Amino acid sequence: VHLVESGGGLVQPGGSLRLSCATSGFTFSRYHMSWYRQAPGKERELVAFITNAGTSTNYADSVKGRFTISRDNAKNTVYLQMGSLKPEDTAVYYCSPGNYWGQGTQVTVSS
Repeated sequence: VHLVESGGGLVQPGGSLRLSCATSGFTFSRYHMSWYRQAPGKERELVAFITNAGTSTNYADSVKGRFTISRDNAKNTVYLQMGSLKPEDTAVYYCSPGNYWGQGTQVTVSS
């Protein structure tokens, strides 16, 4: 299983970013996918979830209405569109099908 997150960076409060997670080594279309994040000194937390067919999603209360998870099963890729970013969204973001992790991508929200 190989997971490569990308798209992070430094953004001002109120800004937007789109994260991507390219996957390989497993049958992507059979797995539900999630985005997690881990801020310094804090535990990793679930941010967003999408079913294998993309027909259902769920979000942490802290990001509901601001973030959107989506996937392209033809490209074996899951996305996280993040808007109205806040300093408290600063973290390393990871995608996962469960029990596997990539290196993550750093998102920093600061003026």
